[in-house]
Amino acid sequence: MKDVQNMGDTRGIAIQRVGISQAWLPFLIANKKKTDKPQHVTAKVKRFTVDLPMEYKGTHMSRFMEILHEYANKPLEFSTVDNLLTESLTKLSAKSAHIAVGFKYFVKKTAPISHKKSLLDVDCSFIGDKEKDGVLNFTIVVSVPVTSLCPCSKEISKYGAHNQRSIVKVKVKSYQPNSLTIEQLVKLIENQASSSVYSILKREDEKYVTETAYENPKFVEDMLRDLVLSMRKLKDVDYFSIECENFESIHNHNAYASHKEYMDRE
Repeated sequence: MKDVQNMGDTRGIAIQRVGISQAWLPFLIANKKKTDKPQHVTAKVKRFTVDLPMEYKGTHMSRFMEILHEYANKPLEFSTVDNLLTESLTKLSAKSAHIAVGFKYFVKKTAPISHKKSLLDVDCSFIGDKEKDGVLNFTIVVSVPVTSLCPCSKEISKYGAHNQRSIVKVKVKSYQPNSLTIEQLVKLIENQASSSVYSILKREDEKYVTETAYENPKFVEDMLRDLVLSMRKLKDVDYFSIECENFESIHNHNAYASHKEYMDRE
């Protein structure tokens, strides 16, 4: 049969990224401990692309899905993303490849007093970029719900202080494999909040987290700055960015702060 996409193109425009988007597949995500079973997730492949030279009319769309189906049964982490993109460079005769996969990851939580077990759903993404004969540029993204309590409200009120749920989004980028996991990033973020968020809390737990937040008030700026200091201590991380957003309980707007930083390893 005639292969139209393999026909030449005379417009002289090389396309930087071409491929597929918004594909849903079951994937495996490597767990905190290599001995643990990987977590099954339903993942959205937001983008999976390669470059297209100017002389080609189109790319081979089916090959993207073939590669994804092959890797859906392998625990997704730095090495598998590296292998996936290397294979796509070869099979699609490309010089650069990119993938972004989003998924819900469930972190095990234990209530502070009752010790009830529960799962906290965390929005995550793995992003990979690779040039032919180059190293993988790998990014982990996590968005974690936490509690923040307003220092100003506590200071000026006779009793109580307004608090709210907050979302802290962290991106970390590395050019080499490291031991950093989703669980570690979640814990790092939670440690800088007024209090953690849990799916199951009994009355004694609710008392504990409410009082913990009251004794640990933080502005959105406080959470961000404390988290920056913690991120700077991480090993094998080349870049990080942080976004903190408080869904204010007494205002009809949110409080927001962000920061990004390249790590100096010299």
